[in-house]
Amino acid sequence: MLTGEEKQQIEEKFTQYPNRQAISIDAMLAVQRHRGWVSDESLHDLSELLGLSVADLDGVATFYNLIRRKPVGRHVALICDSVSCWLMGGDKMRDHLCAKLSTPLGGTTADGRFTLLPIVCLGACDHAPTMMIDDKLIEDLDEERIEEALTQYD
Repeated sequence: MLTGEEKQQIEEKFTQYPNRQAISIDAMLAVQRHRGWVSDESLHDLSELLGLSVADLDGVATFYNLIRRKPVGRHVALICDSVSCWLMGGDKMRDHLCAKLSTPLGGTTADGRFTLLPIVCLGACDHAPTMMIDDKLIEDLDEERIEEALTQYD
């Protein structure tokens, strides 16, 4: 069941969009901000609120790579795997990050602190390689910047 706060945040968007289908991404992101991910139950609740089918919402959720459909750690680290980042040593930074966190891409650390996910592009090619932890972009990655970034999260 959607919380009152989740429902309020979603309903506030109703006046900003031409129809409820257009709200679907923002609605799922609102749920995700509160819960960390979008469960099947959440999709059902959103379906009722927005008047859309669960299948339609799931189609949007699985297409849009920032909607998480599985539980994640307290923090999500997105590592860019675009050509620009790869050319600038992103594969080495990815490997360092995986080793440092003792988890493969797509995995979550044993303590539940981080989930490490690849992302096609973070849009900061001029500062490649890049990663993002939660909403913070970290550019010009090297091993030191990765170490520094990881210490900022509990």
